[in-house]
Amino acid sequence: MLFRFAARYALFALFATSLSVAQAEVAVPPFFSDHMVLQRETKAPIWGTAAPGEEVTVQFRDQTLKAKADAAGKWRVELVGLKAGGPDELTITGTNTLKLTDVLVGEVWVGSGQSNMAGLVRTYTANDPVLTQLAATAYPSIRGCTAKTGWTVSTPETNATHFSAILFAFAVRLQEGIDVPVGMMLGAVGGTPSGAWVSNERFKEDAACQAQVAEYAKTFDKQLADFNDRFFPAWKKAAAAAKAAGKQVGRTPLPPAPPGTINGKDPGFLYEAHIRPLVGYGIRGVLWDQGESRTAVGGVDQYTMMGALIRGWRADWQAGEFPFLYVQKPSGGGCAWDLNNPVTNKGEKFQQLTEAQLAKLVEGATNDGLNVETHVRIMTYPNTGMVVSSDLGGMTHPVNKSGYGARAAALAHGMVYGQSVEYYGPIYKSHAVEGDKVRIQFTHTGKGLAVGHSDKLQGFIIAGDDKKFYWADAVIEGDSVVVSSPKVAKPASVRYGWSGRRPWANLFNQAGLPAITFRTDAW
Repeated sequence: MLFRFAARYALFALFATSLSVAQAEVAVPPFFSDHMVLQRETKAPIWGTAAPGEEVTVQFRDQTLKAKADAAGKWRVELVGLKAGGPDELTITGTNTLKLTDVLVGEVWVGSGQSNMAGLVRTYTANDPVLTQLAATAYPSIRGCTAKTGWTVSTPETNATHFSAILFAFAVRLQEGIDVPVGMMLGAVGGTPSGAWVSNERFKEDAACQAQVAEYAKTFDKQLADFNDRFFPAWKKAAAAAKAAGKQVGRTPLPPAPPGTINGKDPGFLYEAHIRPLVGYGIRGVLWDQGESRTAVGGVDQYTMMGALIRGWRADWQAGEFPFLYVQKPSGGGCAWDLNNPVTNKGEKFQQLTEAQLAKLVEGATNDGLNVETHVRIMTYPNTGMVVSSDLGGMTHPVNKSGYGARAAALAHGMVYGQSVEYYGPIYKSHAVEGDKVRIQFTHTGKGLAVGHSDKLQGFIIAGDDKKFYWADAVIEGDSVVVSSPKVAKPASVRYGWSGRRPWANLFNQAGLPAITFRTDAW
């Protein structure tokens, strides 16, 4: 009996000793691995765990940094001012030593959002010859990882199976312009709303979001009662009839979400899983592709939620107002300047409309552009840029991912890296009423404004104080467009491209980039 107790005690002591040794070992998150890319020129933090009080030494190139693990076993150091290049070895030493090989220094971007960011290269190569060509090429200084995986080097095999299609195309075109290593950190999930990607803490402290939640809460009980008493019974009856007729029954509708929640769940659950672990890693910026699922938080619109998300990510990262680039939604809808250009060859063909067709379109134009405008407004947040996609081809999942990546890279080249490249089409700057005409001034005119595919400029509607819109005559004069209609003697508002689908709107700059939807009123 005594022997068995002693044996068990010895076994327990051995286990405890092994556990103690294991706990004492220096460890790092999975994305600190061989082949990683560190951010150049700014801070590049390295962190991990060790035994409480243990001294940890990080050595990289000519920098040797020391840290002591705190009471929770956490430690952190910051490499600074790294120059692009490599490969080099990074060592982390405590009671054990970790050696990370083939480490590069360059530009690191986080890609996030829903399916158009999550979709792998192999999903799109069948319909995108340019992406197929890129995917067949090895790019040794382009690498990718997630919050849960180590870094993978670009090869024809890994390109197809490991990398986001749009993020990979972005990285390739970005590297062509900056000629340094590029790291891609991916955290994206298909079919997800923006409310799942803002931390719950930041959402709750955001005044604009909370104001909208409070307003929504005033009508929530009525909405829920209406759903339970009227809408859902009607849906069940229609679904039963469809099933009896052998027709497909749609997805069961969900009741309105309780205020401030996503179907009763706190916002931020995807942020915690896919972004929070990356927070603090040295990055240049974010490329975001999401919007089809909007926010899923009752009462909170996409513009307001994205403000909270952008501010929240920056506050958590504590790396200043880093660039936040996002893809315009809805995707497509506008005509392309050049359908032979691989970037824009999936865009819509220009529609030259008759007066009767124009008159019919304008009847529904007063509200149809609101969804477009809401997403465009996001670019007014500081250091936030929109990847213009109206001329790149639409659908829920646009197939021209190489074009989207190229357009995103052009935005980064011009907005982030200060290169001499035009990355926007004409953007509304100001307007002035001149009698029965309105003069619209634009920025991003480049070498001049231009009319695409026609000698007639289309896409403008105009209204007086009665808020009744008419199709407008529009003429380019220098960096401005003069708009008028014989039916509007005293104009009060002008709108451009005010529709989700607008292949008839044909204002561009001479770089071939489309004008961005706008309105001069707040009706």
